[in-house]
Amino acid sequence: MLSVLILAATVGGLAILLIVRLWGVLGSHHITPRESLRLLIVAGSGEICNHISGHTTEILRLVGSLSSAYSPRHYVIAESDEMSAKKIHSLELARAQSDSTTENTNYHLHRIPRSREVRQSWLSSVFTTLYSMWFSFPLALRIKPDLVLCNGPGTCVPICVSALLLGILGIKKVIIVYVESICRVETLSLSGKILRHFSDYFIVQWPTLKEKYPKSVYLGRIV
Repeated sequence: MLSVLILAATVGGLAILLIVRLWGVLGSHHITPRESLRLLIVAGSGEICNHISGHTTEILRLVGSLSSAYSPRHYVIAESDEMSAKKIHSLELARAQSDSTTENTNYHLHRIPRSREVRQSWLSSVFTTLYSMWFSFPLALRIKPDLVLCNGPGTCVPICVSALLLGILGIKKVIIVYVESICRVETLSLSGKILRHFSDYFIVQWPTLKEKYPKSVYLGRIV
């Protein structure tokens, strides 16, 4: 009986410490000024609406507007996503041709298993996401990004959770910026519903979503 109580007290204490640590990580938005930020970008094909061809097109429009201070740039895509790989190479080639500085050509492309297919059941998604996490955390640990930028592909969930774990484990505080797709006018995507609780900045592009989620950031249409 005594051993059970000791075990329960230990587990309870660890749970409290984990909650306090998670609260501290989520509550800290401090960014140390520096000349460059190591950026991790999650790209991936997604829904198509109003002639906007998926998540990759949207996220690359954002990346294209960033200065060379966001360098090196690490792109993460699903291992089978060749279309996104071609778009990323095209963008970086265009940047290199317009400005041949070292920063503008400093990018890397990484692939991880796809965490969720379109219309995949929620139950099976749990297992595929955990499998993707097996590859995502070592990647995040190796890169140690300053900032994660994503906009909704299923691949972003294991990457953002991995980035959050870096902070919880005391390795590095990573700023997570989530930009909900322009396609989402009245409801959030599944990734958005999950990551709005863990993102440092959760950006929406329609006033109706800002009304539903007051803690989100509304900047109008940004892609």
